[in-house]
Amino acid sequence: MKIQQVTAEHHARVYALLRAAFRGSDYEATLVQLLHAHAKPLQEWVALHTNKVIAYVAFSRAFQGNAVCGWHLAPMAVTPEFHKQGVGSELLRFALRQEVIKSETLFVLGAPAYYR
Repeated sequence: MKIQQVTAEHHARVYALLRAAFRGSDYEATLVQLLHAHAKPLQEWVALHTNKVIAYVAFSRAFQGNAVCGWHLAPMAVTPEFHKQGVGSELLRFALRQEVIKSETLFVLGAPAYYR
């Protein structure tokens, strides 16, 4: 498995992964598409296996009023065939070690059980 910062060449594969991981919901893919379209500040990484995007994590800016107060962690997804193999945990640990993330407050959005 290889972890890379997201580039524009990953976008379509990230959206497809989000749709597969969150079956029945287009919300997560649409959210990330809108953040990309509006050039909002994001920190994003993908996990690749044989050049296939198998996991994704994003951090978007959190605000209190107009002041930046940290990062939101969401969405995070792993392609279903790679569930329960430690891929998401490894990707998240990698992201949390990055200077841009580890030096600020982090807010987690999502189902608490997923992040345990």
